[in-house]
Amino acid sequence: MVPTLPRLFRTKLPWLLAAAAAMALVSIEATAFLRATPKNATAPVETQTPSAEAGSDHQARRTIDHNSFYDPANPDAARLQRIDEATKAIPYDATGFPDWMRALKEGRITPRSDLSGKAQMEVLDLDIIMKNTKEMPHVRFPHRSHTLWLACSNCHPAPFKPVAGSTEIRMADIFRGNYCGMCHDRVAFITFFSCHRCHSVPQGAAPGAR
Repeated sequence: MVPTLPRLFRTKLPWLLAAAAAMALVSIEATAFLRATPKNATAPVETQTPSAEAGSDHQARRTIDHNSFYDPANPDAARLQRIDEATKAIPYDATGFPDWMRALKEGRITPRSDLSGKAQMEVLDLDIIMKNTKEMPHVRFPHRSHTLWLACSNCHPAPFKPVAGSTEIRMADIFRGNYCGMCHDRVAFITFFSCHRCHSVPQGAAPGAR
């Protein structure tokens, strides 16, 4: 027997309301991260590096700090080292997270190429300009800052094929933890509040597209 329309709404209404509320929350969250970037968001920023305290009020840091990833009832929870303690000797960026590149340049950290520390890193000084960015400034990918502490095999052939134009990268994929998002938004800097750090080349000022 096919339920009448009023009966169908009575039986399904609680589920529909719950689903609508959940979708509203998702939409609000997505809008916060996927909204159009203001023109001044990609303007050059000052070179000063804030302290951890200066960045602790940033929305990105508050979002992370206010989410609990561990069970507080677990008796071993207190044994886990907090990020502030683990990174207290490292400078912080404007979003309140470790500025790993500044720490590397200042010699505060010295990555090893292997466990023994005897081998040398294979550093590649090559910038890739990605022009398929719609109205946003083009993306400059600096191999040097990545290969100072990562081997080529970390990125090639997966998730990036070492052939120009062979990999389609979307911001939605990065936000979901794919491609650049495998490190950024997790260990490396937060992407949705640092547009200028990747989109750093004004359109029309870059060499040939790649």
